[in-house]
Amino acid sequence: MYARAAAATVAALMGAGALVLPTADATASTPSASRAAHHDRPLVVAHRGASAYAPENTFAAIDKARDMGFRWVENDVQRTKDGELVIMHDDTLKRTTNVEEVFPDRAPWKVGDFTAAEIRQLDAGSWFDPKYTGQRVPTLQQYMRRVSRNHQSLVFEFKKPELYPGIEKQGLRVLRDEGWLDKHHLKNKLVIQSFSADSVKTVHALRPDVKTGFLGTPAAAELPAYATFADQINSTHTSISADYVDAIHAQKGPHGKPLEIFTWTVNDAPSAVRAAGFGVNGIITNTPDVVRKALRKD
Repeated sequence: MYARAAAATVAALMGAGALVLPTADATASTPSASRAAHHDRPLVVAHRGASAYAPENTFAAIDKARDMGFRWVENDVQRTKDGELVIMHDDTLKRTTNVEEVFPDRAPWKVGDFTAAEIRQLDAGSWFDPKYTGQRVPTLQQYMRRVSRNHQSLVFEFKKPELYPGIEKQGLRVLRDEGWLDKHHLKNKLVIQSFSADSVKTVHALRPDVKTGFLGTPAAAELPAYATFADQINSTHTSISADYVDAIHAQKGPHGKPLEIFTWTVNDAPSAVRAAGFGVNGIITNTPDVVRKALRKD
């Protein structure tokens, strides 16, 4: 959703707190910030981390969200040529790394055409702002450990799962191994979503206890079918209305609770107030501070 030049401009104007290489000693959020995070209604989710202020899907972005007092972050998961799960939005490495410089003869630079070792060589920060030079593309295991260390919660997205057969089972295995499929995390800290209904169905079949979300805006008449496998219908904010949100809430999901909606990607105050007025459960945003300030003024 972000063009390279626009992101660099935003970073230059509003960026804060340089973080170069990922470190293991991330500090906890302040007590006041933690209290703020718990009082967001609707819930505010930092999209790919605080991605208006740090390079998306990197440690810098989720650490920035933590430092700003945001408990929930969102990510994107894809798979390398040799089977490692990594955090990357696009199915190519071109926009958010220096892959063209490091591997100039490997166009179109698809994630699935590179090994994990090759991706580890890439700089995933300098495209956004030179002060983030040295940020890397995290593996899913590394990312989950950082989110845990930051005491954050996660909206986890399988990105383009049709490119990676079996990615749902593999991703769930990593989450299990990192302690994210226990009762506490399943109740309070994790949603798994995808634009692919088949992928969401697969997650639900493999782990019916996991909270799931479908990314899209199905017709209201189709919501009962989605409610058999999805706990959330997560629609773009430009596609929803108060009536549509009411139609979502009128359905009960697979866990017997009303369906929810986390809308995206809301980056300005008027759109945040509008979405909140519809009664959405969550707002996914690149600018979580802007959304929180707008909602608290409303």
